[in-house]
Amino acid sequence: MAFVISLLTFYIWHQAESIRLGYQTRELEEDVASIKKDIEQLEAEKASLLSLDRVEKIATQTLKMRPPEDKQIAYHESAERTKEQ
Repeated sequence: MAFVISLLTFYIWHQAESIRLGYQTRELEEDVASIKKDIEQLEAEKASLLSLDRVEKIATQTLKMRPPEDKQIAYHESAERTKEQ
């Protein structure tokens, strides 16, 4: 009789533990989905902040920068190009 009771007790505990782990797994999967959504939103925000139009607008309007004049551009011949000649 004691064996049957202990066997039933183990079975009930095992079922309860399986249900608990199922709920925990579902919660963790929801957390992962939420974090993936946050990552996508942050990547979209990053892309908008790094857009060349935005950077150029900040450079020209806020920082008062302007494109370089031809005399301000210096060209440097690379070492590979020198070896080829």
